[in-house]
Amino acid sequence: MKNKTIDEYNQVIKACKDVFIKKTKDYGTAWRILRLPSITDQIFIKAQRIRTIQEKGSQKVEEGISNEFIGIINYCVIAMMQIVLADSDETSINAEKVEELYNQQIHETQNLLSAKNHDYDEAWRDMRVSSMTDIILMKLYRVKQIEDNEGKTIISEGVKANYQDIINYSVFCLIKLSYDK
Repeated sequence: MKNKTIDEYNQVIKACKDVFIKKTKDYGTAWRILRLPSITDQIFIKAQRIRTIQEKGSQKVEEGISNEFIGIINYCVIAMMQIVLADSDETSINAEKVEELYNQQIHETQNLLSAKNHDYDEAWRDMRVSSMTDIILMKLYRVKQIEDNEGKTIISEGVKANYQDIINYSVFCLIKLSYDK
């Protein structure tokens, strides 16, 4: 079962990265101007839209929730890349370097997924997409609080770990949503 999860995870990430690289070629790395709280708010907007659609059972804008989960994943990767690039003023990064950074962040995040999936024994498969959406929103509130505390925590994990969890829950949601098609 666990190999199935890795295969499904890789398929989802491949689709997300494809969108990300194409947008990088269209827009460049305009995201380099964003501060972490702005990225967190962008992720929040997407997660809140998903929850609103889930609660209302309808939507007025064509773009579905799968695209929002893809956006959440890609904005989390942007946030983690911004953490890595924090000491750099470089705003324009070529697509090859961006892809290398993207792969690095996903590799670390997938390693975390493998460890947690081992310990939790695929529990996510029995969860509802709506519950995972709520967990994503909770983690975003945590990130916002850490940001408001200027990155200081007493006992809690930092923002990167929360972004990684958000990515992994979003991947799980996309896997589950693909079964509904």
